[in-house]
Amino acid sequence: MANSAIVQKLWNYCNVLRDDGMSYGDYVEQLTYLLFLKMIDERTKPPYSQPSIVPAEYSWPTLFSKDGSELFEHYRKVLEELGGKKGLLGLIFGKSQNKIQDPAKLRRLIVDLIDKENWSMMSSDVKGDAYEGLLEKNAQDLKSGAGQYFTPRELIRAMVDVIAPEPKDKISDPACGTGGFLFLSHKFIIDHYPNMTKEEKRRLKEDTFKGWEIVQGTARVCAMNLLLHGIGGDK
Repeated sequence: MANSAIVQKLWNYCNVLRDDGMSYGDYVEQLTYLLFLKMIDERTKPPYSQPSIVPAEYSWPTLFSKDGSELFEHYRKVLEELGGKKGLLGLIFGKSQNKIQDPAKLRRLIVDLIDKENWSMMSSDVKGDAYEGLLEKNAQDLKSGAGQYFTPRELIRAMVDVIAPEPKDKISDPACGTGGFLFLSHKFIIDHYPNMTKEEKRRLKEDTFKGWEIVQGTARVCAMNLLLHGIGGDK
């Protein structure tokens, strides 16, 4: 699906949930939990055929197969159990809560919006830009207070152009917010060094970037933002 169509689908459903009192930030968080579970499930299938880091009893198919109050209660348990895990699962799900109070709308988000797309096969530019659009809208919402974590991307691009990072560099951000400096540095290297070796590409994906963020909710959004932009592993 084209970038504009994905973005429109995400925005349309955001407006539905905002009518129930959810903020942009709440919506982004719920998308983060569900997108992560869907993408992990996708990667257990060909052509990836990777083992899942999510226990089977809390995996995407268990959400997809439930409805009504049963889905509502199971989703709560999924967030609680995965939030107690270590590593990437703990980072994504730590202190997570279900902010969608209508089980029918939760079911619609799972079945109609997220399950109908293959997010792993989608270009990182498409899914990354769509997620970034939601983050930017959240930062522009004065009531959310999220602007402090979202540096305007035009400013970051100018900084990255001046620094001109190379594949051999180590890139760190001690106050990474939603990860803009990290993923735009990644994009700069990809665009300017198209002939990298396989090892250089692996290193760029897994070993080049490091960020720190003390706010749990912002850290989880940053991790998802980087994953959607093709940065980082699944451990």
